[in-house]
Amino acid sequence: MTAQIQEKIIYQGENLKMSTEPLEDYFSKGGNRPEFKRSHTALWRRYIGSWEIVDDRLYLTDLGGWLEDGTKVVVATIFPGFPDKVFAQWYSGTLHIPQGKLLKYVHMGYGSTYERDLLLEVVSGVVVATTVRCNEGEAIDEDDDLPF
Repeated sequence: MTAQIQEKIIYQGENLKMSTEPLEDYFSKGGNRPEFKRSHTALWRRYIGSWEIVDDRLYLTDLGGWLEDGTKVVVATIFPGFPDKVFAQWYSGTLHIPQGKLLKYVHMGYGSTYERDLLLEVVSGVVVATTVRCNEGEAIDEDDDLPF
């Protein structure tokens, strides 16, 4: 599997990348998954979700991608009646937000290691705990020939 494009998340006013796919939990629990158009080997899920934490609550705020029929995907495609954002009450788990410099590149999924991992523990869409994990290693030189 190719290294995957991360989801987007706004947390404490910062635009960050996230190595967790909360919308996949919605689909696995029986939510209607539309026929997303295949676009790239680094995007096996076929969409990019944009998320935001507001008052410790996780919201899906945007979707990037296309349906097989060429229609642009938006939040209301999956959640009719919610054109702007939807509270992710279906999601319980850990949001993994890598931070800092890349320490080790892994050409598979979200296997790369960064200086720190911000871990947000979520229960029914509500952040209940926050942890920062520091990882060891030497940063990769940005001039290295990485495949991204």
